[in-house]
Amino acid sequence: MSLYKRYAIFICGILWQSAGISLVVKSLLGTSPISSVPYVLSLAFPFTLGEMTFWVNMLFLAGQVLVLGRRFNPVQLMQIPVTLLFAACIDLTMFLFTSLQPESYPCKFILLLVGAALIALGVALQVIANVIMLAGEGIVYAISQRWRLDFGNVKTAFDSTLVVTAAALSLLYLQSIEGIREGT
Repeated sequence: MSLYKRYAIFICGILWQSAGISLVVKSLLGTSPISSVPYVLSLAFPFTLGEMTFWVNMLFLAGQVLVLGRRFNPVQLMQIPVTLLFAACIDLTMFLFTSLQPESYPCKFILLLVGAALIALGVALQVIANVIMLAGEGIVYAISQRWRLDFGNVKTAFDSTLVVTAAALSLLYLQSIEGIREGT
């Protein structure tokens, strides 16, 4: 498969994943673990979910540089423009889905399921493209490579840490837990 086609698939993956994240948020049943910290910060500060996603992912990229040191591959700096696109797509889809305000729990649950399926499709397309990782997966990969740990175990621990961090930030800034529910 040509590099052009792989990047086209990757960008489609970003579009689907961002739409899925927005639908999960609109379901009001929680957020994905990777979006939990940016979501809480977007509620606590005057920034959009996309903007906070960008900055949190830049922290993840800095973490990759610190963890890998000289083994950090400079091509991974492509995560910066890719994350900028991802963040813009999140804000665009949040805007496009503004009118979605499910009232009943079954409607919220259906929205959650559709959003989760779109996130899964987006991630699958990014994996199929095999060109670059978003910073959230990049930091997990860096940790698993640096200390020779199982990627799945590191991902579970990382996601759990993000949810606990989001809960703590939510309590600190909002005096209640926001964005973390059964959908998380």
